[in-house]
Amino acid sequence: MASLQASRFMLTTSCSSCTRTRSAISIPKLPKFNVSIPQIPIKNRNFRVEEPILRLDGFAEDLDLSLSERQRQKKRGCDDQVLQRSRLMAVLEEVIDRVEMHKNIGEQRNNWNSLLLNSVNMITLTAALMAGIASMNASGIDSVSAVSIASTVLLASATGLAALMNKIQPSQLVEEQRNATRLFKQLRNRIEMVLREKSEDGISEEDVKEAIKRVLCLDKAYPLPLVGTMLEKFPQEFKPATWWPETKPEPTHSRTEANGWNSELEMEMREVVEVIKSRDAEEYEKLGNVALKLNRVLAISGPVLTGIAAVSSGFIGHGSGLAGVVATTCASLAAVVNTLEHGGQVGMVVEMYRNSAGFFSLMEDTIKTERRENGQVFETKVALKLGRSLSELRDLARRSSLSRLQGSAIDECASKLF
Repeated sequence: MASLQASRFMLTTSCSSCTRTRSAISIPKLPKFNVSIPQIPIKNRNFRVEEPILRLDGFAEDLDLSLSERQRQKKRGCDDQVLQRSRLMAVLEEVIDRVEMHKNIGEQRNNWNSLLLNSVNMITLTAALMAGIASMNASGIDSVSAVSIASTVLLASATGLAALMNKIQPSQLVEEQRNATRLFKQLRNRIEMVLREKSEDGISEEDVKEAIKRVLCLDKAYPLPLVGTMLEKFPQEFKPATWWPETKPEPTHSRTEANGWNSELEMEMREVVEVIKSRDAEEYEKLGNVALKLNRVLAISGPVLTGIAAVSSGFIGHGSGLAGVVATTCASLAAVVNTLEHGGQVGMVVEMYRNSAGFFSLMEDTIKTERRENGQVFETKVALKLGRSLSELRDLARRSSLSRLQGSAIDECASKLF
């Protein structure tokens, strides 16, 4: 009890001492300043900042549609490339087949030429010999008549065979098939090159259309059948062969420096075209006309001579000694004419000139219309096709330009391209 009272007394004493200590320390008070801050008037005090809400529902749908559309377009493009490649492969198969067909038919018609020529000459010479024997043996009327009839039949057969040969011109048919085989091989190499170079970029429909056009033009220029579509062997006018599709010239601005073309190369190609037109193409057309006229004369002379011999042999033994002479002479001349025409292959020469003139026409069209190939590469190809080096081709163009400016004729040896 006494201890509790003592503790209370101590606490009261400590509290009073603390009070006295606090009252002994006085802190001055700072004066109060009233500062008024102008308020910005806000019409709508109910202003709230809304957090942006990111909505992805429509964007996700659009993204899915664009991706699916892009995948469909990519798949459609891949399907189109596969389709065009398959079409071009089908064209290549047809070209390879045509190469074999033209090669085989060319060999067959070459056999026709040799077999028909040998047969006609043997028949004609045998009939001439029989006519001579019949004209000498005038004593036996029956034997003379028999030999005369046999000679007449043989000569008439020779006349029909010679007329058929001269109509179809087997040597010219052979040359046509040789040219067709060579050109179809070139087309095959061209298509294979397109398939190799465009394996990654893809083959366009234009490539397929161009290949088909070239195949059809070759079929028209060198037909296989003899009936209906056979080329006219004796046209009124000599015309160069045309085995390429018609091309339209592209704008000249596509020939740029970056593609290897410049003004000097343009001038060089123009001069080469002028030389081709004025010298080589004209010369081959002139030679082709001469060969065509010679072939026409020989084609008419052979059957006419054998026909005269056949008619003359029918009068042998009827008191006319001249009939035997005419029959043997005309039959011998007919054999010579047939040998000169078909053994000398005049029809093949006509076709060779026709193809050569067509080659120069193709070169002229190519030089005028070619725009896609690099200029330097194209110049090299032109020089090689014309049988000249690059320096010779440039020198030829320079000579041609100088001669036209001076109004003089270009050197004939220098201007001859082929």
